[in-house]
Amino acid sequence: MDKLIQYLPLIIPLVVIELILVVAALFDLVRRPKTRGPKWVWVIIIVLVSTIGPIIYFVVGREEE
Repeated sequence: MDKLIQYLPLIIPLVVIELILVVAALFDLVRRPKTRGPKWVWVIIIVLVSTIGPIIYFVVGREEE
């Protein structure tokens, strides 16, 4: 238990950054009329592929308007 408390200052910012990325990616996905591929696939990638999923969406999934 002491080790967990020791690592909390490192874990909390990473969790916050991941949550911000997921929320931003999902918000962008909902507002964007077209994406590269079905939106339901991007939701799965964003939510289940951890930190890399939202980054993949922002780099590959967004289609320019």
